[in-house]
Amino acid sequence: MEISWNFRFGIVILGDSAVGKSSLLHRYTEGTFDESRKSPLGIDFKVKHLDFDPGVLIKLLLWDTAGQERFRSISKSYMRNSVGCLLVFDISQRKTFDQVRSWHKEVVEYVKPATMVFSLIGHKADLEAQRTVSKKEAEEMAKELDMTGYLEVSSKDNTNVDLAFEMLTKEIYSQFYQGKIPMQEGWYGLTVGTPLKLEQTEVKETTKSGCGCG
Repeated sequence: MEISWNFRFGIVILGDSAVGKSSLLHRYTEGTFDESRKSPLGIDFKVKHLDFDPGVLIKLLLWDTAGQERFRSISKSYMRNSVGCLLVFDISQRKTFDQVRSWHKEVVEYVKPATMVFSLIGHKADLEAQRTVSKKEAEEMAKELDMTGYLEVSSKDNTNVDLAFEMLTKEIYSQFYQGKIPMQEGWYGLTVGTPLKLEQTEVKETTKSGCGCG
């Protein structure tokens, strides 16, 4: 049964292969974690609903893209249909962090003149002992590239998974409310009587987040 929604936003998950994009998406949408899960052959698609007070329901269209070079052209076809992007790297694999700027540049150049809201995600936070990228480095990069922020996440431990998507969605809606993002055809659902006024509060990291949205 189709759920009635007020707004619909597309979010694409990008990053090198094996950084855990599929695990992140499945933990968020299905509440499960499978360490043996393989990268999708091209694109994996999920839907999630977020209930924002007062009475604003946002439908998220979530695309998980394969990081392999041979699938880059497929990934691009979904960028133009998205307004948000989670750029993901593995905190234990330095090379995946070094590729973040390349991914960011590719998206920005491809979606012009449309607006894309970015969040930087340091995945596999449970591998703290194998860390090769400091939190400070990642925070500085997120600031340099004008992203919403930086968050460290673990799909395995279910740390900050919900928060990663909620933080990005909140920023997308906030920018739309401020008129910074032009709404595209198909983004409107039910008419909202009173626009949502988002409080400008700091989003705090949590452990084993679980909002029960869906």
